[in-house]
Amino acid sequence: MVTPSRLTDLSWVALGGAFGSLARYLVSLWIGAPDATGGFPVATLAVNLLGAGVLGALAEVASRRGGARWRRARLIFGTGVLGGFTTYSLLADDLATALLDGHTAIVLSYAAATLCGGVIMTWLGIVMGRRIAAGPSPSANAGPQTATGSYSGDER
Repeated sequence: MVTPSRLTDLSWVALGGAFGSLARYLVSLWIGAPDATGGFPVATLAVNLLGAGVLGALAEVASRRGGARWRRARLIFGTGVLGGFTTYSLLADDLATALLDGHTAIVLSYAAATLCGGVIMTWLGIVMGRRIAAGPSPSANAGPQTATGSYSGDER
């Protein structure tokens, strides 16, 4: 049964997916198709690696901060935008096409770069997400304190 809140969630995911797909298309126009990059699918690799890093950061922040706001952010940006931006189907198609065309070196390097690069980018995203979720320490933003422990405002 589709409830109004589920319908709202579906709408946010669809809207995010539209933006992500458009962004992926624009990146592929900017970088060029594999034919324009010596047979190597640079655009697909770039969006998948960038998406892995951003998703790692988003998932980490959302899991640490929790709440409805972060659940919705994960739906919109994680499932929607990044789901539309990254592409497993084009990765598989690029690999199959290169393999059928006899470009074994491209297949091996592209698969390795995607897998290893994706793990590294996700790890970096998680590390960044932990720092973002932790935020600055309370003492870092407290400013100078008076003898009573409150900020007087004159010291800055």
